[in-house]
Amino acid sequence: MIGVTLPVVEAEYFSLILAGTTDALYEHDLQVVLAPTLHLRDRAATLLARLANGTTDGAVLILPEESSDELRALTRTGYPFVVVDPLEPLDEGVPAVSSANTHGGRAATEHLLLLGHRRIGVITGVPDWLASVERLAGYKAALASTGVVFDPALVAEADWAVEGGEAAGASLLDRPDPPTAIFAFNDNMAVGVLRAARARGRRVPEDLSVVGFDDSEQAWRVTPALTTVRQPLAEMGRMAVSLLVRLLEERQVEGLRIELQTRLIVRDSTDAPRSRAYTPATGRIAVSTRAEHV
Repeated sequence: MIGVTLPVVEAEYFSLILAGTTDALYEHDLQVVLAPTLHLRDRAATLLARLANGTTDGAVLILPEESSDELRALTRTGYPFVVVDPLEPLDEGVPAVSSANTHGGRAATEHLLLLGHRRIGVITGVPDWLASVERLAGYKAALASTGVVFDPALVAEADWAVEGGEAAGASLLDRPDPPTAIFAFNDNMAVGVLRAARARGRRVPEDLSVVGFDDSEQAWRVTPALTTVRQPLAEMGRMAVSLLVRLLEERQVEGLRIELQTRLIVRDSTDAPRSRAYTPATGRIAVSTRAEHV
């Protein structure tokens, strides 16, 4: 019997991870106890305590609210678990599966730089979440590799939701010197940017390029279809179960930290800025991830 905690079930991001998790558990003939935490820390701690207190034999914790210290303490009890998409940096002894957020953030930014954009706005999710920190690090690394100076004024914070992305996008587009491109740290917020651009008569991609992250279903359903960074969400769930099964069977585990590759998916929401053609001054930028044109 395996416990699975996650903030909510209905959001596509979590449902895809859950689908991969439950499929893999079924293949191993393991049963599931599902425990939504609703992003409430006290509820999460209570549910996890119940799961670890004899109710289940192990757990998959998706974006857990518990701190690294709390999770490290749980490992010392001998209760086997694996974290998927950690909220904060974890102690090396805590098993975890995540996607290559820094790599994906750099790939998205390099794509825009190659098109000729130099004023590239970013919309982070909750700023102290690990995914936001790592994607922002990738953005900064791409700028630095091209000699573009990082401008804190081009960074806006939001809450991962469409409405938050719309408000953050509006704040960037209403600047006296607005960006020619915006990289939103998930597809929800990128859709919000499309709304903000449309409300201001800005055409995408003619007047503004937009990039998201996740490659959710809405990324290809919106118009224009979003260029985005694909996360292997279902595979993250499957990999977590694979690691958990090895822990349950007390088999040799070579590494407790697994990072799965992200991939740039190029669609219709990005193009060269209209103001000038791109003529690289120091040669082409090396793109660090494989891109697909869909």
